[in-house]
Amino acid sequence: MAKRKNSPFKMAVIITLVIFAAMTALVVISTNNDSNTETSFEKQPPIDGQPILGDPNAPVTVVEFGDFKCPACNAWGESIFPQLVNDYVDTGKVKFAYINVLFHGKESELASLSAEAVYEQSPENYWTFHKELFNAQPPMENHDELWITNEKLLDIASNISGIDTQQLQEDIENQTTIEKVNLDSALVEEFDVSLTPTIMVNGTMLEDPFDYEKIKSLIEQELEGK
Repeated sequence: MAKRKNSPFKMAVIITLVIFAAMTALVVISTNNDSNTETSFEKQPPIDGQPILGDPNAPVTVVEFGDFKCPACNAWGESIFPQLVNDYVDTGKVKFAYINVLFHGKESELASLSAEAVYEQSPENYWTFHKELFNAQPPMENHDELWITNEKLLDIASNISGIDTQQLQEDIENQTTIEKVNLDSALVEEFDVSLTPTIMVNGTMLEDPFDYEKIKSLIEQELEGK
């Protein structure tokens, strides 16, 4: 009789434990999914000396780790970047900075050297040159072909008023901006950047750089001081 009397109680305990375990598992799964959405760092990438678009005193910083030979970076620049500029950069809420990534080897390095050289001699023309470099990417099926050459870079620069192409040629040949490119590579390692584009809002790195709603959410949180 004692066993019969205790059975309903034991069954209730077992059911309660099963429910608790299931709820705990759901919380763990949910937490893991959330952690996969973004990665937070104690600090944001330093942007002193980096090309900056927007008000330097804007309260929020968005950083792109990008590669001029990367098709996804080109796609991000065409689809997400204009929205970001319209909604936040032009309104003075966000400053945007670009850090070079050299995942495609010598071509990436050459493009980065030239972009940094343009920034050094003519900061007001940097973003035009930046955009035209991405515009010069070949169709996706020809992506792996060699296309970033000294000649191509000088041709792009020659169509932008205000860039001294002779100076640019000398800077490219002498690698005068190699220290700035190396500094960017060090930041890529420091922040464990493994894909391009990688987007950071202040100290938070997004898992999906094309999730504009998430970018907006992070910016708004920063603006609200959360």
